[in-house]
Amino acid sequence: MAQEIRKFIEKNFLHFNAASLVDAAKGYEDHLASGKKMLISLAGAMSTAELGISLAEMIRQNKVHLISCTGANLEEDIMNLVAHNSYERVPNYRDLTPENEWALLEKGLNRVTDTCIPEEEAFRRLQQHVFDIWKAAENEEKRYFPHEFMYQLLLSGVLEQYYEIDSSHSWMLAAAEKNLPIIVPGWEDSTMGNIFASYCMKGELKHSTMKSGIEYMMWLADYYTEEAGTEGIGFFQIGGGISGDFPICVVPMLYQDMERTDTPFWSYFCQISDSTTSYGSYSGAVPNEKITWGKLDINTPKFIIESDATIVAPLIFAYLLNY
Repeated sequence: MAQEIRKFIEKNFLHFNAASLVDAAKGYEDHLASGKKMLISLAGAMSTAELGISLAEMIRQNKVHLISCTGANLEEDIMNLVAHNSYERVPNYRDLTPENEWALLEKGLNRVTDTCIPEEEAFRRLQQHVFDIWKAAENEEKRYFPHEFMYQLLLSGVLEQYYEIDSSHSWMLAAAEKNLPIIVPGWEDSTMGNIFASYCMKGELKHSTMKSGIEYMMWLADYYTEEAGTEGIGFFQIGGGISGDFPICVVPMLYQDMERTDTPFWSYFCQISDSTTSYGSYSGAVPNEKITWGKLDINTPKFIIESDATIVAPLIFAYLLNY
């Protein structure tokens, strides 16, 4: 029945982190209702956690307007799309010995917590196809961002022969179909980033074919200037790390370094994190600390949900989708 999850959350999630979840979801809803845009940042291995099941519909329903993600999240959603049947779950991952881990390596299984990504079926299945797209761009003396190459790969249809899940559960495919803006800071540390670097080292590709992180920041500065209006854009951060740290800095950069003092602060902020507060952890910094860095205003709605993002994010998305 419609809104059953939403009704359950409103009835039962009344205190502590549960109440923060409801407050953040309602704040997100109010933010969209006021006509403002929302950025979602994806850290960790949210794609391997199959967040696409709910995030893809958020994209289709225009409830997210910009995504910042790690290179791992960019590629692992596509890997899950084309190699899901060869993934292996390891429910007893906490008990694995170094010898157990070595055995997984020898089987070509790269472990992400309780899930193993199959190297041959996932990485290598994509490698030749994505190389062809990289090489075609080089031959045409064209340059693209990492996510733009992935969009070309998905929209070409060449991967459809491999699909092993319902394609509506792929957030990358949903994003490609909408040409949703994506920022991928630090893309080089991903598997595809490593592969691209190896081709450059072997002289088979030119590194200049791939647009850089500095170019991503410059693009984001233009986007924020054009889309923030006078009230700013919202920031919904899943996890910590560079996917959140990189884009949030664009506001103080525009205000302080570009001296555009009419730049609005981020107008909503929520972070789902299990990072320990303080102890030098930037990812665990409370939202108020961001006021001192010129990222958030005193009156910016601020929420922090100290819990597992694989549980919290789908619940918030379900709430916003009126499930």
